Amino acid sequence: MGVVSIIRANIRQFGMILALVAIAVLFQISTGGTMFRPMNIANLITQNGYILILAVGMMFVILTGRIDLSVGTHLAFASALSGVFMVSWGWPVWFAVPAILVIGALFGAWHGFWIAYMNIPFFVVTLAGMLIFRGLTMSALEGGTITNFPPAFHTFAAGFIPDFVGGAGLNLTAILICMLVSILLVFLEFRKRIISSKYEAEVLPLPFLIVKLVLIIGVINLFGVWFAQFRGVPNIMILLVGLIVIYNYIANNTTMGRHVYATGGNEKAAVLNGLKTKRVVFWVYVNMGMLAALAGMVFASRMNAASPRAEAGFELEAIAACFIGGASPGGGVGKVTGAIIGAMVMGVLRNGLFAMGLGAEFQLIITGLVVLAAVTFDVFTRTKVGKSEKLKAPKA
Repeated sequence: MGVVSIIRANIRQFGMILALVAIAVLFQISTGGTMFRPMNIANLITQNGYILILAVGMMFVILTGRIDLSVGTHLAFASALSGVFMVSWGWPVWFAVPAILVIGALFGAWHGFWIAYMNIPFFVVTLAGMLIFRGLTMSALEGGTITNFPPAFHTFAAGFIPDFVGGAGLNLTAILICMLVSILLVFLEFRKRIISSKYEAEVLPLPFLIVKLVLIIGVINLFGVWFAQFRGVPNIMILLVGLIVIYNYIANNTTMGRHVYATGGNEKAAVLNGLKTKRVVFWVYVNMGMLAALAGMVFASRMNAASPRAEAGFELEAIAACFIGGASPGGGVGKVTGAIIGAMVMGVLRNGLFAMGLGAEFQLIITGLVVLAAVTFDVFTRTKVGKSEKLKAPKA
């Protein structure tokens, strides 16, 4: 595998990673060093946790060639249920959290049923869901706001892992966690390489793999230093890493993941090959409903409040994050890691513009332009790659 082939195969993700680094450096300079302060890095993770969760679920929906417009109000409804169950009714956290996840999955199944089995356009079904969830949220909260969640629930998204080592001025536990993650990453990458080589599958050249690992490990341990200088690793970070690992594995290493890509790539061909695309679409929406419920609880936990105005266009941010991260509007193209990168690009933009003193209107305008640029870049690169492949194809 040559250098050009590697770049061409990963051009979208490489481009977004470089864009994320460039934007962060630009704001670091323009804000006088605010961007890379340990406190700001930790806040960046905790403030965008629920968007990252929504983006993971939305990526699977977009991979099937569809979109869910209801996830923002679904998040608000799950947030409202958190307040009703734990504060108003006094349910324990260990019982309320699974109950809300099940309710979220059931609402996702409702969407999936109409879209997959009744062939109702996803735009209509999820738009109706958006309105329904908004009404349910207002009804559950009776137009008010519920606050003062149990401490165990509040620290779920707003807390930090304490320092079990007891470092003087530094949270050494944060550094140790990041070092362990780095070792595990190296082990998994080389294990994957050995297995791929055993079955004569194409693998990344060793020098490229080493450079890739050095860069990733450097970033992980840089975050470890930042967290150590503040209050430690945010609790939400552990949840996010777990979700990324699980869903990245599902997308790349399971039959379900291959079926999701096939459904979005060419649904008619997938059906002709015996793939049950209706079932795939149904379960993708079930998963989206569950993750929207989880995001709602994360939002309520961080804010320590459930408000009828909680949705605030979060569905648009999740969709935008996927497109910025390399998802194709037509389906069949995209990665979970790309959705995370896209969400972080948006989070850094919002954080940097706020630090510069610019208002919300400028954040919306710039985010819209970034989404348009990302999709344009996607269309341009796919067109260029398609032309080059045609030129290289042998003539009959």
